[in-house]
Amino acid sequence: MSKKLALFGGTPVRNEEFYDGPHIGPHDLDRLKSVLDSGNFGGIPFPNTHHTAFADLFTGKLGAPYGLMVSNGTISLSIALRALGVRAGDEVITTGYTWMGTAAAIVHINAVPVLVDIDPTTWCIDPAAVEAAITPRTKVIVPVHLGNQIADLDALRAIADKHGLAILEDTAHGHFAEWRGQCVGTHGDAGSFSFESSKIMTAGEGGFLVARDEDVYQRMMSLANCGRKEPGYDGFAGRTLGWNARASELQAAFMIGQVEQHDALHAKRAASAAKLTAGLAEIGGFTPVGNDDPRITRRQYYEVIYRFDPAAWEGLHRDEVLSAILAEGIELEGDAFYPPVHKSELFAVDAVHWPMIAERYGDRIGPDSVDLPVADRAAADESVWVHHALLTGDDKDLGDILEAVAKVRDNLRELHDAS
Repeated sequence: MSKKLALFGGTPVRNEEFYDGPHIGPHDLDRLKSVLDSGNFGGIPFPNTHHTAFADLFTGKLGAPYGLMVSNGTISLSIALRALGVRAGDEVITTGYTWMGTAAAIVHINAVPVLVDIDPTTWCIDPAAVEAAITPRTKVIVPVHLGNQIADLDALRAIADKHGLAILEDTAHGHFAEWRGQCVGTHGDAGSFSFESSKIMTAGEGGFLVARDEDVYQRMMSLANCGRKEPGYDGFAGRTLGWNARASELQAAFMIGQVEQHDALHAKRAASAAKLTAGLAEIGGFTPVGNDDPRITRRQYYEVIYRFDPAAWEGLHRDEVLSAILAEGIELEGDAFYPPVHKSELFAVDAVHWPMIAERYGDRIGPDSVDLPVADRAAADESVWVHHALLTGDDKDLGDILEAVAKVRDNLRELHDAS
């Protein structure tokens, strides 16, 4: 990292400027060239050659029986919900603290998102809030494994089994994280992954679906391929209106190298996260979210989430401190990363366009539609998100990050005067 720290006046260095992966190696270039030379860039036939190769590799590493690649990690959720039998007007319970696409995928199939609060320790969906929200219309629970955390899959499985519900894991952040030695995304009835450009595995865009049941998998395949029923996914009853959500051969070919690189990059991120957490503990005011739950046998580090303590910063608000750290050249993120879903300006859901929400929410889903005090507090005051791009540099990069934070901490009087 080349930058000069200057008290509250440096040039911000965005996270991508730290990024040291993924790398495109000779095998990746050969694979991509083979796609270009073939003239077969798209997703037809479905599944195509590299699609099949990647799906076999990815599901094999996950330990999933069935899987397919799709165009992105939002349409994947809608496809999974349809394949799990969700119909118009059905309710799907999910966390209010996630990327709005989790809830939008529910709306897009004319179902009703039921947003519930988060566990104050992990910031993942609160199982008690899930059970309290169940009605006769509830069909699916969608937990999100947030940042470097994992939702309580034991409690959620018990609730789902008790009430006859399906679980769809939103695993956009958690590629190859493990709960009780088993990869997340494979504990539920279905799991959804994202390969969007910010993720730890990326093809620029892309998504992946896994299923434990062959009938659900075949429906996913049909839904992703415009509703077609072809050999390998023609064994389910009836027909369904699908999407064109096929991933391209270029996306699939690029992702093969991502699996090959993953473990080495993961080890680097894990070591950097441990060093960063130790350094921030010495400075004070940044406490890792979560706990040492022994059921989490492998974390991922798409984002490392910290809880900001204003008392350790003489009462300054998180946003004032993060702004000063940004001025020193380091981008740590607050509520701009994830506002609560119902307060996101992108979650523009009204009953004119999505009439199924009217009975529960009236004219629209808005800031006052639900009461989620833990999620609201986390987003507005407490959350500090450290993107994995900051964890892929060398020790000097980590030292620069900690130096910037310590410099702001050592000059709180100037920051008070400026606020």
